[in-house]
Amino acid sequence: MTPILQLDSVDKAFGGLRVTSKVSFSVMPGEISAIIGPNGAGKTTLFNQITGHLPSDAGAIFFRGENIVGRSPQQIVARGVGRAFQIASLFPDETVLDNIRVACLSRLGQTRKFWRSVLDFQQATDDAYGILASLGLDGQAHRLAFELAHGDQKLLDIGIALALKPTLLLLDEPTAGMSPDERHQMRALIKKLWKEFDLTLVFIEHDMDMVFGIAQVVRVLQQGALLAEGTPEQIRANKQVITAYLGEDF
Repeated sequence: MTPILQLDSVDKAFGGLRVTSKVSFSVMPGEISAIIGPNGAGKTTLFNQITGHLPSDAGAIFFRGENIVGRSPQQIVARGVGRAFQIASLFPDETVLDNIRVACLSRLGQTRKFWRSVLDFQQATDDAYGILASLGLDGQAHRLAFELAHGDQKLLDIGIALALKPTLLLLDEPTAGMSPDERHQMRALIKKLWKEFDLTLVFIEHDMDMVFGIAQVVRVLQQGALLAEGTPEQIRANKQVITAYLGEDF
């Protein structure tokens, strides 16, 4: 099977500080995997390189066999790479429905047309309601985004990414700032969405219950480099990972 995503010696430095260093790994289609590591390990920078928000200094990033280094974020999204951010990126003064509907219209190529097709608008509305139902947010469709609780804002951000119909979805700390109950609900929802939308899913996370609860593959970054990768069981038993990140009591 050919990887859907392949990183080959990816580097990024800011001045004299190397943030990612010769990172190489492959993600297989349909895989759900986690990237973990200490703060400052380069996890979010790596996501920024994959999605074109930061140019790589060296190396190659292949999505479905195409090197996407140098492509704009919009071009990478159009190829099927979606992303939800650590801090939700929303239109706070628009309704929950409109946040999703705008993304659906963008996918349909209608956001730049003054006279929009009524059929496309209806299709975008139907698609948006379907996504909101999958997220459990359909009952809040007409609330303004800023009125949502923190956890629901994170869900809405995921919904915006789903509206663009990605085949690969990147989630940056989806449970950050959540209560234990909210984290448990998010863990179950992410696994549900992964199956329902037939996604390949890569997420950054510090909640080890989530990481070891749903990831098939875990990759560990330390000081910008890939320290280890393997199944959850292999990572739990890896002495280098225990010393660098998990701790002896894990």
